[in-house]
Amino acid sequence: MNNDRDFIKEDTYTRSHKKRGTARDSHKRSRAAGPAILASLAFLALSQFLYSSAHSPDRRPAGRQWENRVKGGDRQRETAAGDGERRQRAQGMRQEGESEKYEPPIDFTALRQINPETIAWLTIPGTEIDYPIVQTDNNDTYLTTGFDKNASASGAIYLDCDSDGALTGKHSIFYGHHMRDGSMFAELVKFKKEDFFNSHREIILYTPQRELRLRTVAALYGNADGEKRRTEFPSEEGFRQYIDEMTKNCAFRELPVNAPQRLYSFVTCSYEFPDARTIVYAVEEY
Repeated sequence: MNNDRDFIKEDTYTRSHKKRGTARDSHKRSRAAGPAILASLAFLALSQFLYSSAHSPDRRPAGRQWENRVKGGDRQRETAAGDGERRQRAQGMRQEGESEKYEPPIDFTALRQINPETIAWLTIPGTEIDYPIVQTDNNDTYLTTGFDKNASASGAIYLDCDSDGALTGKHSIFYGHHMRDGSMFAELVKFKKEDFFNSHREIILYTPQRELRLRTVAALYGNADGEKRRTEFPSEEGFRQYIDEMTKNCAFRELPVNAPQRLYSFVTCSYEFPDARTIVYAVEEY
């Protein structure tokens, strides 16, 4: 297996197109004045439409038109107040010896009708990262295939083929492209700034069976060597040493006092040097 190839590849995604006008003499301009005015009005109307579309609340690409349907219609990200109430309720039930029935806010049945390889949904509050996660038997397919199974330069957010699909393994590794329009995993690079990192510590993973609340512990850039894809460890001590080694180059890392049971890595392309990667590391809340 070519580990560097599997770790994630960089593509060129966007192109710009410019229209060039042709010169006209004064006689032709005079005769074309009427049509030119109509064309100008049409251009202004089109510009206003594009501006309104770009600044509307729903800025999802066409390939994500299914999102509202699978996220419960008008569901938005949980507010801090609503989230706090939910946590207090769950904590009270645990203290009373009761268990709260988990009801995912994502319609996984609808998602799997679109893509049967769906395993989870990822949300990072305070960012635009809010996507379904897929997994297949290789790390190449979803580099150029969208969630809807159509060819796409954006690809999809996917779990490493060697990670446990139930997210119960020691190391779950997620990949996404660094798109120039800010979509997919582009915002991961912001975590390399300490202020942004400190104000965005929570990552949420929804699965059909449970909800995982993660806390970021480090963010850094590095190379794409295969050791960063390691998913099996000889012992708990070996796993602890691995976490320390992977995160040591982050000046503001914050590892928990108690050794984490699992590690979660979120990976995208970076540009500090050729074939660089930005990686955000997280563990389950402590």
